[in-house]
Amino acid sequence: QIRLVESGGGSVRPGGSLRLFCAASGLTLDYWAVAWFRQAPGKEREVVSYINSATTNNGGMYYADSVKGRFTISRDNALNAFPLQMSGLKAEDTAVYYCAEKYGGGGVVRAEYSYWGRGTQVIVSS
Repeated sequence: QIRLVESGGGSVRPGGSLRLFCAASGLTLDYWAVAWFRQAPGKEREVVSYINSATTNNGGMYYADSVKGRFTISRDNALNAFPLQMSGLKAEDTAVYYCAEKYGGGGVVRAEYSYWGRGTQVIVSS
């Protein structure tokens, strides 16, 4: 059974840091793009970052402008997992964060992703 499980969410003050983690089972990440999306209260789900599969664009990465320079995505093939390191957190980063996978190249369209985790909450407030 293909499954994604997020962890690492929590509550932090502005300027703080969190490290989110997504563990994948039932598939090999070599052939799949991996991504993080987020959904704030009353807002639609939006892409935060993704990494292409190893055979697509040399595993190139993408970051939304709103998080560029503050968030870092990576892939741990040995653990079949991908973390998202977040620093310089702002109130507008408050959302439920979801990990997702898509065969081949990544993208910003959520409907193109095949598998999703159930989400982990991130709250940034004073």
